[in-house]
Order: sequence, then C-alpha cells, then structure tokens
Amino acid sequence: MATPSPLEGVSYQARYLRVLIYTHSFAPAIGGAESYVYNLAELLARTPDRRVAVTLATPTAGGAFEDTTLPYTVIRQSSTLHLWRLIRASDVVHLSGPCLAPLLLALVQRKPVVVYHHGYQVCCPRGNLLYQPSGSWCPGQFMLRRYDLCIKCIAVTGGLRKGLQSTLLTLLRRFLCTRAVANLHTSDFTLNRLNIPHSHVIYHGVPCADDAARPLRHANDSPKTFVYVGRLVSEKGLPTLLRAGALLRDQNLSFQLRFIGDGPERAELARIVDEQHLEGHVTFVGFLRGDALQREVEAATALVMPSIWEETAGLAAVEHMMRGQLVIASDIGGLSELVGSAGLKFPAGDAVALAACMSRVITNPELAPTLGRAARERALRLFKTEKMLTEHLAIFERALETV
Repeated sequence: MATPSPLEGVSYQARYLRVLIYTHSFAPAIGGAESYVYNLAELLARTPDRRVAVTLATPTAGGAFEDTTLPYTVIRQSSTLHLWRLIRASDVVHLSGPCLAPLLLALVQRKPVVVYHHGYQVCCPRGNLLYQPSGSWCPGQFMLRRYDLCIKCIAVTGGLRKGLQSTLLTLLRRFLCTRAVANLHTSDFTLNRLNIPHSHVIYHGVPCADDAARPLRHANDSPKTFVYVGRLVSEKGLPTLLRAGALLRDQNLSFQLRFIGDGPERAELARIVDEQHLEGHVTFVGFLRGDALQREVEAATALVMPSIWEETAGLAAVEHMMRGQLVIASDIGGLSELVGSAGLKFPAGDAVALAACMSRVITNPELAPTLGRAARERALRLFKTEKMLTEHLAIFERALETV
C-alpha cells in the first residue's frame, strides 16, 4: 500500500504552502541539476516561519544515501497512482526539467505547475543542441521546424524509430510546458534560447561562507594549478584544455592540470595526455565529494570550464566565484553570462586563446586574486541562496493565484 504524503491534511490556510518537487535524478547522483533540487528543497523546508511543507519525489534509487537526514520527505520510485495522489495533495508542483508523466498528471488535475529548465529538452530532442551526424553545434533545427533533421540526428545512435519518437515527445513536452504557470531558467541566455511563455530567470543560489572573500592561495604560489570539476564527457570540451596545456608546456611555463570527476571520456583524455607527453602536468583525481572536494578546489589557482556546448548555467563556476576564486570559461551560453566580466573567457574550442588566458594567470601573480575578489562580489550580488529562495516563493505564491 502506498505511503500517504505528509502534505495530505495540511491546509494552505494554516500557513503551509504544500510543494511537491519532482526530479528525475537526485542524490546520491551528483550534478548541477541534482544540486539545484537538493538546495532548493532544503531552503524551502527551512524557511524561517516554517510555512512550506516539502515532499520530493524521484525515480532515483537511494542506495546508501540517508534520506532521513533531510528536513523534508523523499519518496523514491513511486507508482503512477502514488504520484497522482502526491500531486493531488499538493498546492504547487515544481518539476526539475519538463518530466512528461508528472507534468501531464498535474495539468490533468489543474494543479499549478512550475518547470525548472536545466537543459534544452523543449527545443531539442537530444536535449543539448548538438547535431550528432557532424558533432557540430545545432543552429536550432527543431525551432525552425526542420523535424526531419532532428529525426536524423537521433537516428545516428538510436535508429529511425527512436529519432521519430524523441521528436514527437519533444513536441508534446513543449506544448505541455506552455500550459505551466511558470517556466524557470538559470540564465537570460537559456530563457531566450527556449523561447517559451511564462518564463522567468532565477539564478542558482549557493552558500556563502563569511571567510570566502579571503585569498585561498598566496599570489606567488607555484606551480599554478588549474582544476576542472565535472563529468568527463565530450560536450565539456576537455581536449581543448589538454591542447592548451601542451602549448603552455612548450612555453616552458610551470603549471598543473587536475581533472576532478569521471565519465566516458576518461580513456580518450588519457590517450591525449600520452600523445602530448603531458604526464608530468596532468592528474586525473577521480570522483570526489564533501571535504575532499572542498580541499581540492580551494587549493586551485583557477577553475577552467572549457565547454563546447551552450551550458544553461554552470553551477561549478558559481560555487567557485562565491569562494572568491578565478574562473576561466568558454565564452558560450549561460556559462558566459554567469561569469560576466569577473573572470577570463575565451572562444569555445580555441586552445590557443585558452592557453593565452592561463599564461596570463601564470605570469601575472596578482591576476587570479584580483579577479577572484571581483568574482566574489558578483556572486554575492547575484547568487545568494536567500535571493534564490525569495524568488521561488514569489513564483509559487503567484502560481496559487491562478487556481
């Protein structure tokens, strides 16, 4: 028998806003979307007057993760009937991504739905705006109604039937999202790219420790350490970083590259390291979390994000900026918008330009601390958790007015 939602029997008139958050992926999985949901649910559950009751539903298995340590209820792998009941017991349904089943169930029940878009699932059947046949950036074939090219793109790896199915589901997903009371985006860039009604921008919020403004490394520390944090996947442009490292080595500059994370591109990246003879400059640290991750990133001179796809945001960049550290990023997508003028940027895929940015950091010891302070100031202005919470609550309360 399904466990009843803790939201059932609680009325909004009793000063509780009953929010159901649905996310396809959740802890113990780690990533930008997972961190967003994790942080948002905790912020809502810990509102000062405790006026929000939060239930989080996800198909992700919990494994060894302790859900009981969280200040809200987590319901994993619920049936469709149970999900229907959870939606019925809620005041507002918040979806992390345009998940079809809960989106449809909520609209059928006439519940206010808020959709947070962490990808391009309503304007690209592949979800990342990369055109698979050529591996190039897609100019937006779906939005141009060139659906035959979308089908061809998916068919390269999934077959014609998969291509047709994915394209049709994207059409349905987009149509349903136009019926949501709000579509949330993590950057103005994404808002404009998705071009969907009822849209609002809410930047990621990250914690800000009181001592984060202090320089974490002395300006004269050597060698300079450049760190990448995230999945080792093709769209992150990691070969560009290795090619830039080879250029720095040829200039006899002292540096270290550290890759934190894992993924399907690990073997290919290791091959490039061997090919470019970068063994003494590159370390694959592997997956880290908690204090181990914190120590690693705090010891870095700069975070490098060499993405070749239009990142919707870039949570790692925001977290690094809040620590008062330099970010070097591709001048592309929402990532470029979030970094603004408080970091160094280069054209996506341009190893020569990236090497030039890194060379400036190595040869000018004061550059990283100076830009790190600017990054901290920008982060405090735009990316505080209090701002993120206030803006979400305003959206939820506005959503109730539509009922």
